[in-house]
Amino acid sequence: MSDPSAAEAAARRRPPGMNDVARLAGVSQKTVSRVVNNERYVSAEVREKVLRAARELGFRPNTAARALTTGRFQRIGVVSLGTAMYGPASLLVALERATRAAGFSFMVANTLEGQPDSIAQAASWLLEQGVDGVIISEPIDEGHQVRLDTEIPILTIGESHGLSSDHVTSLGGVNFAAARKATDHLLDLGHECVWHAAGPRKEWVARERVEGWRAALLDRGIEPPPPVEGDWTPASGHAAARELAQNPEVTAVFSANDEMAIGLISALREAGRRVPGDVSVVGIDDIPAAAYLVPALTTIRQDFEADANYVLEALFRQLPGAPATAPGRSGGGGIDRPLIVRESTAPPARRG
Repeated sequence: MSDPSAAEAAARRRPPGMNDVARLAGVSQKTVSRVVNNERYVSAEVREKVLRAARELGFRPNTAARALTTGRFQRIGVVSLGTAMYGPASLLVALERATRAAGFSFMVANTLEGQPDSIAQAASWLLEQGVDGVIISEPIDEGHQVRLDTEIPILTIGESHGLSSDHVTSLGGVNFAAARKATDHLLDLGHECVWHAAGPRKEWVARERVEGWRAALLDRGIEPPPPVEGDWTPASGHAAARELAQNPEVTAVFSANDEMAIGLISALREAGRRVPGDVSVVGIDDIPAAAYLVPALTTIRQDFEADANYVLEALFRQLPGAPATAPGRSGGGGIDRPLIVRESTAPPARRG
């Protein structure tokens, strides 16, 4: 004969299930299932009642079991370069928050620098773990194309010609527009030309910024000078400025990000070139320190929360039964990144 007290103790140790949540909330198990799977046809009042009961019981849905019944994992995978730089790290945090707010879990695969096919391998690992979609946040050019045979949607933030699948789409143009806006600001101040301290050419975000800078110059009949390539760090901006400072024609520089701009300003000062008296500098990101530099940095502000929602909206449009939009809509057609004018830019000094 079984021991009733032992059975009760075992029941207490058993993780709460959907039936337990249904009993506490006073609804059917099917209603709980609909709430767990983020389905429609559940009123806000009932949904909140179920979620309150789930929190009270400590209920956690079984992802594997749910995937067997619905064909979905409620999980989004993100491929990241694993950098601690402000822009990519901030976007990764924003993507995690937006994904969680949309009722999905979040999984990251960091690539290994210099490893062949690292992005494709990271995406393949995420697909093996079970995800409903993959976001490649920082696509790079690995010099050749790798094909992934999957029906899971893959979204790249920027062009990614090195990865192919029947279900790969790209979101581009935002960095092009931001670079163009930064360059136009300097030209509108009266500078005859704008030089560019660029990011690594293998990264598509850096290429988009080069193209935006180049287009702004060409539209005004100005031949773009060769960009000076860096690696996003202040040290590479410092090295770029040592080269540019030797050219007295340089009166304006667009930096591919704020951290390179910090190095630029430091090296220009060391070379006896005043900012903005002799050379104006614009960055991209609006890092927290930008407003407190000397001089305070003019920059393009990135709204990483809006970026994340915009990316998720695009991915969700490809997921059957997923939310139509992510919380906090970014505004459909794209993201307008504002120019924040501070002290590092001014009209060119008069010559002679």
